[in-house]
Amino acid sequence: MNGWFKELSRRDRALYRFGLLNLGLLVLAMVMYLVDQTEVMGINAWIKPMKFALSIAIYSWTYGWLLGYCQDEKARRLIRLGLIITMTAEIVLIYLQAFRGTSSHFNIHTPVDGIIFGVMGFFIAINSLINLYTIVIFFGGKIQLTGTSLWAWRSGLILFFLGGISGGWMVQHLAHTVGAPDGGPGLPFLNWSTLAGDIRPAHFVTLHALQFIPLAAFGLESINATTARRWTLVVIILYTVLSLYLHLLAWKGIPVIHG
Repeated sequence: MNGWFKELSRRDRALYRFGLLNLGLLVLAMVMYLVDQTEVMGINAWIKPMKFALSIAIYSWTYGWLLGYCQDEKARRLIRLGLIITMTAEIVLIYLQAFRGTSSHFNIHTPVDGIIFGVMGFFIAINSLINLYTIVIFFGGKIQLTGTSLWAWRSGLILFFLGGISGGWMVQHLAHTVGAPDGGPGLPFLNWSTLAGDIRPAHFVTLHALQFIPLAAFGLESINATTARRWTLVVIILYTVLSLYLHLLAWKGIPVIHG
């Protein structure tokens, strides 16, 4: 693991450090969870900052690793800068709302909350364009990858980008629960609804194709390079089917796990 972090730092020091910064914010949220008992929609206000700090750290390191394959330094700088700016805005506003004792997402109850949510949406839209640009680079740019690994990263990037569709659905409806109000019974920490449909599991799984598929391809190549391409294709198909199934489940109002 230590060797992996050294390689990540070599590939992209800025995104490596940005990931560490978000781990520091995760620790801050954990401390606040212990000292601040404020609840938002039935759960501690600091659970969401915890989840997003960890998620952004993983996202930053994933991009730091994949940009190591890109030979276009101008594209690397643009993607890196865009990711850091958009994710900084996102995490700062999420923490701000937690300090204020209110929700960050789908919150338009006051003019200030509406502005904050609108700004978050703007930066997420910019981030989606960055993801789309990265896909273009991985299909038509100078990439130091071939074969199985290249298609694994391409597939992960495409699914990650498409995961934004369910994010857009939640923004449009100002909710993540289907068939019940937000804030009902949910799984520990994740808080995914155990009573009704919830878009968040589908959104989560689709986004994390960006990590799962390349890791699966790496593992398969380590076991048997000859059959890795075939089995990686199977993984891509099954993962895509799972993502679609979770979306359909949510839109039908059915929870992933019943309470």
